[in-house]
Amino acid sequence: MSEAVVAGPLGSTPSQTVGPYLSIGLPWADGPYVVDADDEGAVWIRGVVTDGAGAPVPDGLVETWQADRNGRFDHPDDPRGPQPGFRGFGRCPTDDDGAYAIRTVVPGAVPGEAPHIDVSVFARGMLHRLVTRIYFPEQIEANAGDPVLSSVPADRRRTLIAEPTEDGYRFDVRLQGEGETVFFDV
Repeated sequence: MSEAVVAGPLGSTPSQTVGPYLSIGLPWADGPYVVDADDEGAVWIRGVVTDGAGAPVPDGLVETWQADRNGRFDHPDDPRGPQPGFRGFGRCPTDDDGAYAIRTVVPGAVPGEAPHIDVSVFARGMLHRLVTRIYFPEQIEANAGDPVLSSVPADRRRTLIAEPTEDGYRFDVRLQGEGETVFFDV
């Protein structure tokens, strides 16, 4: 009979990056449509997700969460009470060119903050989502008083301000490198 060899305690499994199934596992048909096309005030938020070299990220996912046009959430934790009927959540995979599009409305201000959309970015090679915000250029006074935007160095705030387009706004996301979008540690 041979003796079993026992190695010391097993080490932890090494961290893994998100694999190629991310892009097929999370999207759903209504994902990019926070509001219907005929919703008064519907706008598109469009952009491109790029890596540190400026190359498009073709298998990423952009997820948004926001208040309705009155600054309320359809959620029991909204301190003013839930606002039924507004989903406030969107999710869109990036295409081969790194592009995404979410149809929504410009949110109203929530108490103490400027109108904004919370954004999470997922992509292959990232262990954790990246979190950022979209602010709107027309909200100059509200943006100036927003505690989160004010905490960002002045020369980097532009990475959080969407650019107006014919049918909504453009918000590009640069994952790293020169012109990197500001991300928040949440």
